[in-house]
Amino acid sequence: MARLEGKVAIITGAAQGMGAATARLFVQEGARVVLGDVLEDKGRALAAELGEAAVFTPLDVSREESWEAATALGVDRFGGLDVLVNNAGVMHWAPIEDIDVEKTERLLDINVLGNLLGAKAVVPTMKKAGRGVIVNISSVDGLRGVNGLAAYTASKWAVRGLTKALAYELGPAGIRVCSVHPGGVDTTLGNPGGLVGDDLQSKYVGVPLQRIGESEDVARATLFVASDEASYISGAELAVDGGWSAGTYYPGLPGTPSALMPS
Repeated sequence: MARLEGKVAIITGAAQGMGAATARLFVQEGARVVLGDVLEDKGRALAAELGEAAVFTPLDVSREESWEAATALGVDRFGGLDVLVNNAGVMHWAPIEDIDVEKTERLLDINVLGNLLGAKAVVPTMKKAGRGVIVNISSVDGLRGVNGLAAYTASKWAVRGLTKALAYELGPAGIRVCSVHPGGVDTTLGNPGGLVGDDLQSKYVGVPLQRIGESEDVARATLFVASDEASYISGAELAVDGGWSAGTYYPGLPGTPSALMPS
């Protein structure tokens, strides 16, 4: 039996990258999916590719009315809502003295408020059914600190904290809430310069698995969390980062990759 047979999911940021990979895998595993994104052309093309198991809706995750339309579509078209994947996100690179207020407010609206509004929108239907799963896509930077990404890192730690709070609040209603923490992933967000081959992989010599992640790596982890195989897992964080958050290499000590050794 397919791992999501009979389940209905909403996936945000579904038009490309990790969201699109997750949508394809969910459909392959028996789910019917509502694809939400602000990228309408790409979203509609993916829905057409996936056929009757998918429907696209324009979804600005920072707008409550947009969420109301998405959840209503899922219930009306597919009869319910079992899984929410809060995948939509943006990034803002800047040293702290150059932080732009307008860009930061937009980042927090999408990365944090979007997760809150998504949960608010789906929980009534999930409570009525007595079950549900919310998967919040955080980041490796929700497990550590990193220079130049203060606003982004703050938002992804907020997603991690929100996940734990909702796990407690919603657990008695049969709703599980977990966070998935991707490391570097070869998407337009994670590889904005479009690097390929050695030029790309050389950026990840400090990661134990020595490579950038693929969207499918994150999709498979999200599938596990959303499936009944994870039925006793809630409030947990799953790092899908090649070991990046596990620690750091110290040049000169055994096991350090040669590219990081002193010359």
